[in-house]
Amino acid sequence: MLKFYYIARNNLGVKETGVEEGLNQEEVVSKIQSRGLIVISVISEDANASTSGSISASVKIKFKQKRDRITGADLTLFCRQLSTLLGAGVTILKSLDIISKQVVSKKFYAVILSLQKNMEAGLSFHEAMARYPKVFSDLWVNLVESGEASGNLAVVLSRLAAYLERAAEFKSKIISALIYPAILLSAGLGALFLMAVKIVPTFAEVFKGFNITLPLLTRILLMVSDFLRFNMIAIFLVIGGAIFAFKKYLNTNIGRRNFESLKFKMPIFGEFFMALNVERFSSEMSTLLESGVPILYSLEISERSVGNLIMADVIRKIKDDVREGKSLREPLEKSAFFDPMFIQMVSIGEEIGELPQMFKKINTFYEEYCGTFLTRFIAMFEPFILLFIGGLIGIMVIGIFLPIFEIAKIGG
Repeated sequence: MLKFYYIARNNLGVKETGVEEGLNQEEVVSKIQSRGLIVISVISEDANASTSGSISASVKIKFKQKRDRITGADLTLFCRQLSTLLGAGVTILKSLDIISKQVVSKKFYAVILSLQKNMEAGLSFHEAMARYPKVFSDLWVNLVESGEASGNLAVVLSRLAAYLERAAEFKSKIISALIYPAILLSAGLGALFLMAVKIVPTFAEVFKGFNITLPLLTRILLMVSDFLRFNMIAIFLVIGGAIFAFKKYLNTNIGRRNFESLKFKMPIFGEFFMALNVERFSSEMSTLLESGVPILYSLEISERSVGNLIMADVIRKIKDDVREGKSLREPLEKSAFFDPMFIQMVSIGEEIGELPQMFKKINTFYEEYCGTFLTRFIAMFEPFILLFIGGLIGIMVIGIFLPIFEIAKIGG
């Protein structure tokens, strides 16, 4: 018999937690449901039969060969499992022990074992996490500290897991939206390159056998083809060197600032990039404030984790003004970074005492705005790519066939 930790609700909506034994998850779910309870989640103590999250989703973890790197999915799953186990009344050390048997990443497995050892040595959970800044961000550490101080660690971790899931879903939407145009553009450029280095030289050899003056378009096409064929290695080296130099430049403080400033000043896309940063900022602020983190600490954490130097400077100035006793509205207006709608909603949230909920509504708005922008842009961009690639291929085909028409006239 296996032991399962569960969370369920009765017909009045009251949450119940506990431990149930059974041969498998399905049997445990049936036992809980037979008592008139609605099952929310079940986690097995046995790593080989464990599941996590919503039972309605029926998601089962299949253990594969362990890898080295730690992914965002690993952290999200860890947060959700830990929240569920703590909510079911399992101690944090026991919870870590159960989760460690289920992780796929070797590195993350070692991190969890280290967390256990550090806590057994007397450190608190957030202090143990703070020793791994590359794994657990400031957002993690400060939220966990808030949860430990308030005694609501399970609730705080649940909110953090929801934030991580929303962020991952939003990122996935953006990537999914960009995949098709990227494939289309890559395939088109690949076809052009293949024609230039393989097909055009073949026709060039044919044209040499005829005593004709090649049209200007054909001569240009042959020059481009020869340049690509005979300088291919140098071209790839130059492109690779340019990419390497650009990455090095972005790793410098001034380079990153200049690039971020350029993105914000771009026509059409500038507003989109600003909206992406505001979306992340509002999402973090809603999660932090909802978890009981004071506004000054929330701004400080957002400043360090927003991922944009210009935005971090803006948040730092807002934080300094708030520390002096000013409301959020005045520094937000002074920054000239946020639109009037954002400022107005934050101001209302402050006045009525519902700032976390207002930040959540702002986050929803900007998330939808970014998604709509991408959908519309891609709808316009795809035909442009097709026309651009098709036009270039058409020019190449015309350049190849013009001499053939001349040869046909001579032959006629």
